[in-house]
Amino acid sequence: MTLPYEIFVGLRYLRAKRRTRTISLNTFISITGITLGVAALIGTLGIMTGFKEDMQAKILGTTSHVVVQPRGKSTMAGYSEVIRQVENVPGVVAATPYIYQQVLLTSKTSVRGIVLRGIDPQKEAEVTELAKNVESGTLQDLAVRQRPEPAPAGASAQTGRKPGIIVGKELALRLRVAVGDRINVVSPVGPISALGMTPKIRPFRVAGLFKSGMYEYDSSLAFISLEEAQRFFSLGKAVTGIEVKVEDVFTADAVAKQIAAQLGKGYMARDWMLLNRNLFSALRLEKTMMFLLLVLITLVASFNIVGTLTMIVNEKQREIAILKAMGATPNAIMRIFMLNGLVIGLTGTAIGIPLGYTFLYLIENYFTFDQTVYFLSRIPVHVKAWDVFLVSFSAILISFAATLYPSWQAAKLAPVSALRYE
Repeated sequence: MTLPYEIFVGLRYLRAKRRTRTISLNTFISITGITLGVAALIGTLGIMTGFKEDMQAKILGTTSHVVVQPRGKSTMAGYSEVIRQVENVPGVVAATPYIYQQVLLTSKTSVRGIVLRGIDPQKEAEVTELAKNVESGTLQDLAVRQRPEPAPAGASAQTGRKPGIIVGKELALRLRVAVGDRINVVSPVGPISALGMTPKIRPFRVAGLFKSGMYEYDSSLAFISLEEAQRFFSLGKAVTGIEVKVEDVFTADAVAKQIAAQLGKGYMARDWMLLNRNLFSALRLEKTMMFLLLVLITLVASFNIVGTLTMIVNEKQREIAILKAMGATPNAIMRIFMLNGLVIGLTGTAIGIPLGYTFLYLIENYFTFDQTVYFLSRIPVHVKAWDVFLVSFSAILISFAATLYPSWQAAKLAPVSALRYE
């Protein structure tokens, strides 16, 4: 099969002026610009997607996919029936009650304000990844009460057993406590006496440490058993709300709407993306803006293409005139120069994609952080096929668009004016 002559002529114009098989310097610079633009875009999008998904995994490692709470009330009574209705909603995997309160933790050397969550040690692992994040101890240790240590001679013995508490690793460092140490939980809301409201204080034993990888959670979150929380906060059989796990985390918003419809107007259901919408909105906006900014690199490279083709048109006026005199149509002349820009775009994209992957591989495997400072050892990387397609399509489209004006200039060239002085 004979290829159209436009292809041979277009490829010939990309070579150097001398009779060699090497490409011209201008063509090389244009291809290099597209290559660097594509590689930079793929590298940036891969890193930002990796950071977003890493943060998403850390959030879902400690919190549930959907949270159900009563509307207009701080506590929920009769939660067993609510759990039964929630578990009947399509897409729901498991549900468990929880209690959420703000308290103070005190040790021998420090005081910290934290969020205390009461959980069911048996069912929590079915809803969140907290059990996998516990580095010392287990969730079952929350349900085990420790006998009080014998009091020193001359001191009064303490009565009762100390319940267990699991605290974040960063919080333990701030309080200077370890597994087995005693800390006090102080609730500002206590019984009312003649002097006013009296804070409620109860000693707990550090039963374990967890590390989610997020500083906000590791430094300000602690867990006790659901029964101990109900007893300490005088809630009786009530809870704060219901934690729900769904089959697909990205359909949690739709499942949350179904749960709210199932339970009626007395309850509200919020998914994890809604609870963290400020964070994920910021990440999404940052990724979009970085994409738009880095597209400017490809746009700059497209000006190289415009300059290269314009110079070719000026240099090849005699050849273009001869082609037209031999019967070449204006559309055929335009196709010759459009092919040049398309070849530059395709070549730059074909080289830029593996270059971007190589950059990400080196970043992921050889660039490390100090975990004590950054809470991660390596930069998370994840390249999505859609991102690669979007980058490639944008680069090729910009390269092709850059050929329109030079091609139009070449097509309107009159053979008589070009050959007048030959």
